[in-house]
Amino acid sequence: MAASIEGLLAEISDIEDPIEELQSLKTALLSIPLSTLKDTLSGQRFNVIFSLLHSNEREQVELCVEILERILLALSPVSLAQNYRVELQEGLTHANETVKVLAVTQIGRMVEHPDAATEILNNYDILGAVINCIGEENMAVAKQAIKSLSKLSHSKPGLDMLFQSDLLKVMKDVMATNDVVRYRIYELVVEISSVSPISLGYCAKSGFISQLIGELTGGDVLIRATAIEMVTTLAQSQHGRQYLAQQGIMDKFSNMIRGAETDPFSSLYLPGLVKFFGNLAIMDSPQQVCETYPAFQNKVFELALDPDAAMIGVALDTLGLLGTTVEGKQVLQKAGERFKTVLTRMSQLASAGATELRVRSLDAISQLLTLQPEEQTEDLLALTESWFHLLSNQPMEMIRNISTQPFPELHCGALQIFTAIATQLWGQKLMISTPSFMEFVLDRSMGLTKDAKDAKFELVGSLVGSSTAADVLGSQYYIRLKTYLREGPYYVTAVATVATERAE
Repeated sequence: MAASIEGLLAEISDIEDPIEELQSLKTALLSIPLSTLKDTLSGQRFNVIFSLLHSNEREQVELCVEILERILLALSPVSLAQNYRVELQEGLTHANETVKVLAVTQIGRMVEHPDAATEILNNYDILGAVINCIGEENMAVAKQAIKSLSKLSHSKPGLDMLFQSDLLKVMKDVMATNDVVRYRIYELVVEISSVSPISLGYCAKSGFISQLIGELTGGDVLIRATAIEMVTTLAQSQHGRQYLAQQGIMDKFSNMIRGAETDPFSSLYLPGLVKFFGNLAIMDSPQQVCETYPAFQNKVFELALDPDAAMIGVALDTLGLLGTTVEGKQVLQKAGERFKTVLTRMSQLASAGATELRVRSLDAISQLLTLQPEEQTEDLLALTESWFHLLSNQPMEMIRNISTQPFPELHCGALQIFTAIATQLWGQKLMISTPSFMEFVLDRSMGLTKDAKDAKFELVGSLVGSSTAADVLGSQYYIRLKTYLREGPYYVTAVATVATERAE
């Protein structure tokens, strides 16, 4: 195969219109497993393919890119740095966006490798060109540039090069292009800041983070909403949260929630603020966050009862998120009648309304009702049981009715709720006492999509895996459930057919 690749390269270099030969080369390269391609390519040079990128023929250029993607992936980052650094640098300013993406991707591979990175870190022009790619109109080029540059954050020399050299000015110049590009630079900075306290220190010292924080109170509401989203990403790391707390961001956001009532444009940024505190609660402590920033919890309850579907959706997702932890469940229970009103509203939304809100309601309810076996204390079981009965006078029938409607996502959402209560003793007692419910669980003819079959299988698995199920459900049903589990989610019962032939 190596000989045929070598022969094709020779043919390509000798002809004017090499499309056919390039197709053959691409086919030959794809036929060789990547693991053995490195040895096959050993000693061969591919400058001829790089040279064919200098063409106005789009088909030729894109074929060359596909060939080079395969070849360069088989080569080590060190080999790339030693042999193709110049060609890849030229690719960064190519007119075709696929060539730029190829070049930026391969430079990202080099930056990640300690030995190859030295070659790149000493080359101001290459890194400057990659930074300029963030300002490209084409989103794929910009995204890949952000991804490759963020890898510099994994080493001190990389951080020094980016933030303590003239490249910092290049970043600031690119940032000034327009609002969209400015936020791409923020995206890079947030990604780098999230890696470690050290990388956050570099970003803070550069002035980028204080500039981002300044955007939170800017006059443009859409820019403010995007800034909130960026800060939420920064809060994903513990050191990021500590930094934001030191800068007073949590208090600022809490005040923004309070002030939202008098701002006619608050619907554009309020969802972002609620998501911020929802994530904060799960990462730190739901009780601490809800007690320290009561405006957050009050707003979630308020939005759940809002007529605006977008606001309701954010509230449902946040309630579900809080409900994933025991502490979150307890915080909601402490809210008393206010939460009961919200839960009733969630039940109404699950039963009727726009399909998307119904699905999000079902998801949130299943998260609120879920208790892991180790969490199933007497108090918590009483809590989830009381919540289930707040859904309806006949909650089992209500959820089962939803599951029989001709929408796969509703069917699966309803089954998730049954799965949530399937490991809890009170849930199993309800299942066995509800007429024909166990037959509904064992019926494979309902829900014919893959997701529906998987959801039903998960429900059966939860029942079989429970230590109390055999006693509560009885041996007959328990054995049938175990058989269902053993046969797998996609088992089809064979139907005997009898062929008859009419005599002439």
